[in-house]
Amino acid sequence: MEPALIALIVIALFVVVVLAKSVTIVPQAQAKVVERLGRYSRTLSPGLALLVPFVDRVRATIDLREQVISFPPQPVITADNLQVGIDTVVYFQVTDPRLAVYGIANYITGMEQLTTTTLRNVVGGLNLEGALTGRDGINSQLREVLDGTTGPWGLRVARVEIKAIDPPPSIQDSMEKQMRADRDKRAVILTAEGQRQSAITTAEGQKASAILSAEGKKQAAILEAEAERQSRILRAEGERAALFLQAQGQAKSIETVFQAIHDGKPDQGLLAYQYLQTLPKIAQGDANKMWIVPSEFSKALEGLSRLGGSDGEQRSWLDVDAPAGGNGTAGNGAPAAAAAAPAQSLDTSSWFDSNLPPAAEQPEAKISLSSIGVEPSLPSAAPPRPSLSQATEEVRSTPPQIGAPQEPDQQ
Repeated sequence: MEPALIALIVIALFVVVVLAKSVTIVPQAQAKVVERLGRYSRTLSPGLALLVPFVDRVRATIDLREQVISFPPQPVITADNLQVGIDTVVYFQVTDPRLAVYGIANYITGMEQLTTTTLRNVVGGLNLEGALTGRDGINSQLREVLDGTTGPWGLRVARVEIKAIDPPPSIQDSMEKQMRADRDKRAVILTAEGQRQSAITTAEGQKASAILSAEGKKQAAILEAEAERQSRILRAEGERAALFLQAQGQAKSIETVFQAIHDGKPDQGLLAYQYLQTLPKIAQGDANKMWIVPSEFSKALEGLSRLGGSDGEQRSWLDVDAPAGGNGTAGNGAPAAAAAAPAQSLDTSSWFDSNLPPAAEQPEAKISLSSIGVEPSLPSAAPPRPSLSQATEEVRSTPPQIGAPQEPDQQ
């Protein structure tokens, strides 16, 4: 190979290397830190950039996007001397590539150690329950400390989250027992409260039911008493009217009998006959074992025999004389007009008339139910009934219908 050709190839290779060293491309969301002769020169932004070959070099390429780093569980001792493992997640972003390269050797390691020490400091002042329930406060304190410390490193901590807090197994078992006991306690309390409310509601319902039942019994008793009172008043009025009518009938009957006796002018024989008719009634009775004939019995028989005409001197009272034709006298010498005179008819039209007002219109039958809140309802006034005399006159004045069918009992 000729020396000229070899020199040409070497020159071409040198030109290629120089071009490769003088041109660089920066991707989006990244930045490159350039050093010139070992000293910081500039930070290249995304795009095409030119470098001085063999003078400038790219020290580091920094990712400008927000990054997420999850740190492994760190043992932390709480204020009540319990060791727990806490996992943390840190969200951060590089804001200054130069400080991220020259401010700290490895900002990831530095952030992890800083997070561990800060977490122990924050959680060390809390007990286990406070650490489990106060995650928001722990996250805020961790973010403030990390953001303030990593500022000179060109980093910005967006937020810090505690992923998990793992207490020891024995503590977990105790916590589960405590939570179970607390839940059982709440369940018992809620059950007792429910039973209490149920008993109160049931008692209130029974109380209201008893009150309503007592009120109903009271109203029913009042109505029954008023009805019984009205019934007794009406029954008493009816009995009084019946007794009055019976007394009127007996008075009329006695008056008629007395008048008939006086009109008939009974003699000793009639009295003796009535006396004999009364004797069998005296003998009647289951308790009568012995019956003594009174001394007046013979006199009564003697008088009765005289009336029968047994002595031949006196005519029998059972004999009936036929009326004489034209002499105007009867067989016994009595006037014919007197013997043939018809008996005087009795006027019975006003015997059963009662001057009492109807029972419903009497003041005793008017019951006031205002005390129990019921409006009294009186029966409507019935049309006046005709008296017995008026009904009798109306029947007598009505002519009978000829050819009308008769009932079997009337036939």
